[in-house]
Amino acid sequence: MNAAGHVYDDSNVFARIVRGELPCDKVFEDEHTLAFRDIQPQTRVHILVIPKGRYVSMADFSSRATGPEIESLIRAIGQVARDAGIEADGYRFLSNHGEHAYQEVPHFHVHVFGGEQLGRMIKPPGR
Repeated sequence: MNAAGHVYDDSNVFARIVRGELPCDKVFEDEHTLAFRDIQPQTRVHILVIPKGRYVSMADFSSRATGPEIESLIRAIGQVARDAGIEADGYRFLSNHGEHAYQEVPHFHVHVFGGEQLGRMIKPPGR
């Protein structure tokens, strides 16, 4: 159980990818972090960057991850953006946490979006 009281689900799709049980289109990997192309991309470039550890959210990751794990994830985000050729024109990285943010996989992950005009920040409907 993590600091927020969430139990990590070892059967989630990203845990299975980290363990090699499911394939991925890998673009980066080191000791602590894995990055791969999203199977349902929402922009021309849509890469998921995940820690290999058992973390549910950014809150969980930031409270329990080691320094090397945190450094690896942050460096990986920049590296995949450079390698994907989206750094010069700009990109967005985003992480959803919980039900209100529509977190679909209960394993902390960061989306890296780019390769096209992304528009302004997302606003809720009717606001």
